[in-house]
Amino acid sequence: MEKFEQALNKWVQFNLLEERNSRRREILEKGLGHGTIEFLRSIWFPTVGNFDHLFPEWEVRDFNNGYRYLDLAYRPGDAKGCIEIQGYGPHARDLDVRRFKDLCWRHSLLALDGWTLLPIAYLSIKHEPKQCQQLILAFIGKFLSTDTPSHLSSLEAEVVRYARRLLRPITPLEISAHLRISDRHARRILHKLVNLQILRVASGQERVRTYLLK
Repeated sequence: MEKFEQALNKWVQFNLLEERNSRRREILEKGLGHGTIEFLRSIWFPTVGNFDHLFPEWEVRDFNNGYRYLDLAYRPGDAKGCIEIQGYGPHARDLDVRRFKDLCWRHSLLALDGWTLLPIAYLSIKHEPKQCQQLILAFIGKFLSTDTPSHLSSLEAEVVRYARRLLRPITPLEISAHLRISDRHARRILHKLVNLQILRVASGQERVRTYLLK
């Protein structure tokens, strides 16, 4: 826990020192929201181990020439990933029409601007941390899935990328359909990736049914 607090403080201070935008700096100086900190403490940091490419209170423009701030932006390279912590309380249960419409506009405008939006409920952070951690691994994999071992063939590399994008085991039939190859060829590729210790068998003994990334 002490390691997390040190990393968090260092990360926040880095963002403050690097920020030249007075609007965003003022928001950062007020401190991160409770839900965001709990997400970082319970989900992000135990899963990733650092805050690389992650930015709190990231500023974006909307269609009305105003500004909106994302809870967390994940930006490796030119990627646009957005994590929004959805609270649950009287204000969320009794969301009025105006705020509901604004939330829909917010999500729509982000999608149109090329952002991949990942809303996470605060209650899921508290009650389903393992599932949230799996979700974050898949979220990160979506942006980093182009990095595969150089010794793999193009088909083998695509199987690895495909597996990284999913939260569940993959089947030979799925790989066959995805790569447009025969079921036998798909099984040969999956078997080789198991031998290379990139995949592992998730189910099946005499005849393997599903595979999972190690």
